[in-house]
Amino acid sequence: MTKPARSIHYGWVIVATAALGVFSCFGLARYAYSVLLPGMQTGLGLTYDRMGFIGTGNFVGYLLSVLAAPRLMKRLKPRRMAALGLLIIGAGMIAIGASSSLAAIIPLYALVGMGSGFTNIPLMALVTYWFRSEQRGKAAGLVIAGNGIGIILAGLLIPFLNRTYGALGWRSGWIALGAICLIVAGVAALLLRNHPSDLDLEPVGRKVAPSPEQFLHHEHKGDGRVLCHLGMLYLVFGVTFMVYGTFIVTTMVKEYGLTEAQAGLYWSWVGFFSFFSGIGFGTLSDKIGRKRGLALVFAVQSAAYLLAGMKVGTAGLIVSLILYGSTVFAIPAIMAAAVGEYLGLNRASSAFATITIFFGVGQVIGPAGAGIIAKASGAFTMPYLISGALTAVALVCALLLPPPRERVE
Repeated sequence: MTKPARSIHYGWVIVATAALGVFSCFGLARYAYSVLLPGMQTGLGLTYDRMGFIGTGNFVGYLLSVLAAPRLMKRLKPRRMAALGLLIIGAGMIAIGASSSLAAIIPLYALVGMGSGFTNIPLMALVTYWFRSEQRGKAAGLVIAGNGIGIILAGLLIPFLNRTYGALGWRSGWIALGAICLIVAGVAALLLRNHPSDLDLEPVGRKVAPSPEQFLHHEHKGDGRVLCHLGMLYLVFGVTFMVYGTFIVTTMVKEYGLTEAQAGLYWSWVGFFSFFSGIGFGTLSDKIGRKRGLALVFAVQSAAYLLAGMKVGTAGLIVSLILYGSTVFAIPAIMAAAVGEYLGLNRASSAFATITIFFGVGQVIGPAGAGIIAKASGAFTMPYLISGALTAVALVCALLLPPPRERVE
């Protein structure tokens, strides 16, 4: 007698839908900016510092959304909030494609950044609700893998549009990517569910009986220090990864002499390797612990930034891109799992929103500071070297994290 086929738990539908959301809110709305930037620089006559200010506008919007997200999520719940965020992103990107002045583009990209926060925070909260601890790192990694698909698409599509439409290529790029985000908004509204109980389901993973200490965990005096510790690590990640992510394509074109098509192809390699970064390091952190996982990621990122800053030739650039892509989305995956274990499930959403404020502040500082330094020096060498030094310090600080007091299931 054959056994009945096991149905797929709806948690994995949540993961797939959330990955599409992250593909849009970060992969297209944020990381495509790096590929769009050379065409925008030529078309609008942008200097390095103005290029940085546009990126910073996006991160200011993201930071504002993080501050508003906890209250908004209580009202709308994750499903509606994520769909609303994707609608804001799509409309904002299409409007950027039709804009010609910096005064219009910066606030519009800030609006897109706000939509990214309204999308990302509820999607990562859904991972906590739908998956127990043993599967949470892997689930978060799969969601964040959506970033990689977005990077691959942008790296291949934008150079094609530039070749097809010439000086208007960057405009068609914004409009095409914005339209995709609007479609994904509809998919999210259709498929996302706020909690397993909505479908009479249990979260994915083995159920472990709670210990009495688990209910006392939330009152522990060290929680604030741990939250700040995680937040500072996330701040360093926010500063450094977006300096590289914003300017590396421009660096390849302006400083390495590559064509936009070559630079776009190399950027798509980042997307390919990044597809495995969240999954691989998220799953690895399930086994070796969150602090060792964070330390390992920061070590690899330090090597990537230092190689980019030392200008050791095209071979070194390629190694740098591979290292960056292999780890770029590992930190968010590990952080999404870590907050539940350090601070408890009841506080996971608010804790993730809190450390995301640190992350947002880092993203505001990074591109603007790098653009100012690059304008003064004429190159991005120093920003990459500073990034490598910061992640090296973060490596040591990650190892100083205390062990979680218990695994919260």
